[in-house]
Amino acid sequence: MSQQAPTLLERMLEGGVIRLEGEGIEEFWAAVNRTLALNPALNASTSVEETRERLSDMVGYHIDPSTTVFVPFHTNLGHHTKLGKNIFINHGCTFLDLGGITVEDDVQIGPQVCVITENHPVDPNNRKALDLAPVHIKSNVWIGANATLLPGVTIGENSVVAAGAVVTKDVPANTLVGGVPARWMKDIS
Repeated sequence: MSQQAPTLLERMLEGGVIRLEGEGIEEFWAAVNRTLALNPALNASTSVEETRERLSDMVGYHIDPSTTVFVPFHTNLGHHTKLGKNIFINHGCTFLDLGGITVEDDVQIGPQVCVITENHPVDPNNRKALDLAPVHIKSNVWIGANATLLPGVTIGENSVVAAGAVVTKDVPANTLVGGVPARWMKDIS
C-alpha cells in the first residue's frame, strides 16, 4: 500500500526550500486568499471575544478563552499557527506562519512584534522560492515591543526578548536577550 505524498502546505511545515509551483499550488493560494478575505473582519473586531472567535475561524481551531489577541493582527496563512493558553498578544503583531509558529502557554507578546518563518534563498536564480523554518516560543516567555523573531528560532521557557531585538538564533531558557542581532544580556533566576 503506497502512502500519499505530502501536500504543499504539509511540506511547508517540514521546512526547507519550497518552490511555489506545481502540484498543490492551487490549494496554497486558496488558503492564502481565504486568510486575506478573513483579515478585514478580524481587524474590525470590537471586543476580545469577537477577535478570538474570528481568529479561531482563521486558524482552524478554537482558541482558548484565556488567550487575548488585540487587533490589528496580521498573518498570511493562519492555520500554521498554534496558540496555547493564557497568551497575550498586543496590537499590531505580524505572524508569517507558512513554516509553522508554536506559542506555548503563558506567553506575553508586545506590540508590533514580527514572528517570521519565511526567508528566500540568497542565490538569485532561486530567490523566488521560500526557505521555511518554524518558530517555537516556549512557556512563560515575554517578547518586548517591536522585536523580530526570524525563521528557525526557539525561545526557551521563562526567557525575555527585549524591545527592538532581532532574534537570529535560539534563546536558551531563563535568559534575557536584546540588541541587533539579539545577544545574551543576563540569566534570569
